[in-house]
Amino acid sequence: MRIVGIILVAIGALGLGWQGFSYVTIEKTEDGPNAVWREKERTVWVPPLVSGIAVVSGLILLASNGRREEM
Repeated sequence: MRIVGIILVAIGALGLGWQGFSYVTIEKTEDGPNAVWREKERTVWVPPLVSGIAVVSGLILLASNGRREEM
C-alpha cells in the first residue's frame, strides 16, 4: 500500500503542476478517391480537484500504512 500511496502523491503533484497534458494522434481522412494522413494534437485537462484528491488519498495511505491494531 505504501507504493500506491507514493504513486498517488506523485501523480497528484504532477497534476497540480501541469493541470493537463497533450498528445498527438494520426488520423486518416478520405476525401473521395484520395486518402490523407494528418497529425492532430489533443489536450486532456486534469481538474485541480482531482489532483488534490489524489494527493490527499496518497497521504492518507502513507500515514495509515504502519498502523496495526493489537489485541
